[in-house]
Amino acid sequence: MTVAAERIASLDPVWSGLRAEAEAIAAGEPMLASFVHASILAHARLEDALSFHLANKLADADMGAMKIRDTFQAAFAAAPEIGQAVRADLAAIRERDPASRGFVQPFLFFKGFQALQAYRIAHWLWHANRVWMSLYFQSRISETFGADIHPAARIGRGVFIDHATGIVIGETAVVEDDVSMLHGVTLGGTGKERGDRHPKVRQGVMIGANASIIGNIEIGAHSRVGAGSVVLQAVPANCTVAGVPAKVVGCAGCGNPSHAMNQNFLDQIVSDFDI
Repeated sequence: MTVAAERIASLDPVWSGLRAEAEAIAAGEPMLASFVHASILAHARLEDALSFHLANKLADADMGAMKIRDTFQAAFAAAPEIGQAVRADLAAIRERDPASRGFVQPFLFFKGFQALQAYRIAHWLWHANRVWMSLYFQSRISETFGADIHPAARIGRGVFIDHATGIVIGETAVVEDDVSMLHGVTLGGTGKERGDRHPKVRQGVMIGANASIIGNIEIGAHSRVGAGSVVLQAVPANCTVAGVPAKVVGCAGCGNPSHAMNQNFLDQIVSDFDI
């Protein structure tokens, strides 16, 4: 690594942490050394490494990895806030996911992280009036990672999408900062309604696996949605909802449910039925 690259890494704790882990993996697992070097250690910045890695994931017969990488690099150069969101997302996974062994594992292998970062580029393309290219990326993200995120949706920073398989986020959906969601979550519309028709998920919400939130409704800040729930009405802040259709079964249990990731609502549901 050059002196300039070392200086960049020293000022970027997520990137320096990712590199340190990658160096240890390359030394300890020789069969992965070339892969780790090509994907992480050969690059001067996190943005460069991510562009390379995702381009190789998303490339197909119609669009080569080099063209995709150039598109990613252009987005990072034009919108530095994308790189800031990438770092916040990596930090969120490291903090909230007990399966994560640091930064390298989600960077290289977690579909949720990869799908979200590819969406961020598609979102930039959408607002740069490159709608067809953004829709192409939406399709490739769905095919590659199993998550269908419309490029016009608005997603904040520090978002944790666990597993990603079966995630659907509609065109006018909003997901604010520090939200956590598991596989199979749908933020969908009610049918043929047009215009602003998708959910607005406020800061710090946790959404359990296979939950469906339907329509232009608000999920209040720091609330929880139980696994398998079907949410058709607005959810108050700091509450837990569960069931089909979902109803309030108690408080959120803590101030930051998206960080605590406590999905066991049984005690609240039982006490609610006992009343």
